[in-house]
Amino acid sequence: MFERLQLLGVNESAVESKEPLRAEGPMAEFEAVYRANFGVVAAFFARRAVDPQTVADLTSDTFVEAIMSFPSFDPARGSARAWLLGIARRVFARHCEAATRVGDVTLRLAGYRPIDVDETAELIQRIDAAREGRVLLDGLAGLSPADQEVIELVDMVGMAPREAAAALGTSSGAVRIRLFRARKKLRALTEQGKGEQ
Repeated sequence: MFERLQLLGVNESAVESKEPLRAEGPMAEFEAVYRANFGVVAAFFARRAVDPQTVADLTSDTFVEAIMSFPSFDPARGSARAWLLGIARRVFARHCEAATRVGDVTLRLAGYRPIDVDETAELIQRIDAAREGRVLLDGLAGLSPADQEVIELVDMVGMAPREAAAALGTSSGAVRIRLFRARKKLRALTEQGKGEQ
């Protein structure tokens, strides 16, 4: 099983550092992927949302979609982290679209379940930990959204350009070129900001 987990992008220490897996087969593989990547997905949403409830809802929506499509996941096409962040991007895009529609407020509130105080405290800690990343994203406002996204995935999340390409649905060459240009623009903007001070 650990050979397949390595193909999924999960290292043994991420699985063994927690309580033992409770199942065998695909469910155990998904549980290992979940344990290894929950923090990455929650941090992804914590950089985009301030409300802990929204972070929790978006994170759970991502893993619900992931478990539904897990049988079709192919580790040869990319890591589990890239696959999950690709799902998270789509979940967040849908969330933003729904938030702009006035008629959806009632639908969203109908399924709203307040989280416990303990869960809120944990999510607030995650949001505070990701605040530095949010400040950096605010500083990147001079870049296009595409440039911001590639810098976030590679420089902040720590993905390899190949993984980022899988999450973005593009080629790794295109990501490398976009990353090079985005870093160059960011350096120029940073230098310009230092010169104005």
